[in-house]
Amino acid sequence: MWKEENNQLTRTFEFSNFIEAFGFMTKVAFLAEKMDHHPNWSNVYNKVEISLNTHSAGNTVTEKDRALAEAIDALG
Repeated sequence: MWKEENNQLTRTFEFSNFIEAFGFMTKVAFLAEKMDHHPNWSNVYNKVEISLNTHSAGNTVTEKDRALAEAIDALG
């Protein structure tokens, strides 16, 4: 579940291993490029932490962030 706090949407995804986490990041990368909206994220082994906000809107959460979060969730 995404949390909205401190002017960002955040969520941590957990996978069985590093390969699954990296595969997920690859899917998100293609999606983000297509939507022209890119996440702040980090990966340690099987966890991917994503935070979203819109830099051009003063680092606040906008509909672009909500749309990307929804699209990321749809990846399964």
